[in-house]
Amino acid sequence: MKKTLNLLLSAILVVTSFIGLGNVAVADGHGFPSKPIEVVTHAGLGGGTDTTARMLLIRTRKNLKNNAYITPKRGDAGNKAMAYVKSKPRDGHTVLAITPTHLFRMARGQAELTIDDFVGVARTTVDPIVIFVNAKSPYKTIEDLIKAGQKKPIKYGGTNVGSVDHISGLIFAREAKTKIAFVPFEGGGAIMTSLVGNQIEAAGLNLDEGKDQLDAGELRVLAVMADERMSALPDTPTLKEKGINASFATVRGVVVLKGTPQKTIDTLEKGFLKAMKHPVYQNYLQGAGLDASSVAGAKAWDAEIKSIYKEARAALVSLGLAK
Repeated sequence: MKKTLNLLLSAILVVTSFIGLGNVAVADGHGFPSKPIEVVTHAGLGGGTDTTARMLLIRTRKNLKNNAYITPKRGDAGNKAMAYVKSKPRDGHTVLAITPTHLFRMARGQAELTIDDFVGVARTTVDPIVIFVNAKSPYKTIEDLIKAGQKKPIKYGGTNVGSVDHISGLIFAREAKTKIAFVPFEGGGAIMTSLVGNQIEAAGLNLDEGKDQLDAGELRVLAVMADERMSALPDTPTLKEKGINASFATVRGVVVLKGTPQKTIDTLEKGFLKAMKHPVYQNYLQGAGLDASSVAGAKAWDAEIKSIYKEARAALVSLGLAK
């Protein structure tokens, strides 16, 4: 179902990208938007960030009475996407879809932008990291995985060095007193293919990224990196239940850069929030094992971005990945 949805969304994207851009409607009194809105992502096709952005835009186009499309700028742990957005006018027509990966990159002092450049517009998901293994894996429980890693590092997949998948895996290994050998990929689809093909032994991803394979009986879930169990995985323990202090989620949202007019930010926030309240987006959240609490407005999201950055900085210093 998810694969079919992604193909459908891609087709919609191609068509809407070329619809008569000369006759763009104006959504509010101050003339914004006056041209198509570009949402820049750093993730591969079919991953959680890519799919979330596409689902967000389905109703946003209607709400803002304007075309909106995805521009993927993959690579360098979100830095290519940030560099691209930095080069664009700060007029609200270029929006950046972020995850903690961007904030981790900033916290290491290796980003094109700083935390002060970001202005939060809306949060789109709070998606806990889930630890997957192949359904035929000898690791039946999280304890099995931990014990195996104490003898030999587990080949553990995730997206990009410095991403939330990477950092959460390192924190998990440290707190569980085990070892992993992190294997980076560009997107969730490639990770799932490698896990099903036994090229890696485990992976830390979002539930939605592996749900098709889980439902098909190709994968098994060992634990959730959250304070509470997921409603979609009621029988799967959290790491916290096992005494392991490693709670991580792929918190996604959209930002613009400092200098963007406040009226423009307000218009974007209103359009995005209305889109996410629609059944189309709410059904997407439900299918991903999430709920309406994932959605938040500009004030709360902007404060959360700053908080995640601060916590990321402390975690990276503790791991020796930042000074």
